Amino acid sequence: MTEEEKKLSQETTNEENEGNQTLRPNVEEKTNWMKEIIEWFMMVIIILAAVWFLTHFIIVNARIPSGSMENTIMTGDRLIGTRFSYWFKGPQRGDIALFHWPVDPDTIYIKRVIGLPGETVEIKQGKIYINGSDKPLKEDYLKETWVEENDGFTFHVPKDSYLMLGDNRNNSQDSRYWADVALEDGVAKNAKEAEKYTYVKKDAFIGKAWFRYVGGFKNLTNTAHYSN
Repeated sequence: MTEEEKKLSQETTNEENEGNQTLRPNVEEKTNWMKEIIEWFMMVIIILAAVWFLTHFIIVNARIPSGSMENTIMTGDRLIGTRFSYWFKGPQRGDIALFHWPVDPDTIYIKRVIGLPGETVEIKQGKIYINGSDKPLKEDYLKETWVEENDGFTFHVPKDSYLMLGDNRNNSQDSRYWADVALEDGVAKNAKEAEKYTYVKKDAFIGKAWFRYVGGFKNLTNTAHYSN
């Protein structure tokens, strides 16, 4: 190979190397950009999956549409409930709970647990008596003096169910009325069949109200203080 050919070959090699060096940063930059997009995409997927898991298995986020639980919870308030509260034990008297309404399970209600499985609950002159006790429940959470549908009720709660009442007893569609609604809506054929719609079964509970975060923070787990 002549000297001129050697010089030409060296120049060509140098030009190719310079071209490769020019292209390499662009390729690396494009690769880093794509990697960053994939990482952000995966992060969004993980966050969405975590939110879905939390809201479907751990907590429930609810807005209160009516005044049936006033003054404990007001219309328009928002609260967080815990779905896991009833995984290993049943609802307790005084719990504020979210559940599927017996008459129409697609509708979600929020009320207070009053009657437990197997109990006899009597309503007499605005007072509640459990299992024939001569001492009524101490219900400091009621909005006002209870005058509507406040007398003449006796409920024999089935062993797998609960009796639910609102704190605003004068304006609450609760266990006192559901049997009648089931008859009127044609869900039940007769009064005997309608009676079962009075109560909420354990598997119909969604969760226990934990705290209110819109309408002023409020702990909802300690609003009932019974002495009996």
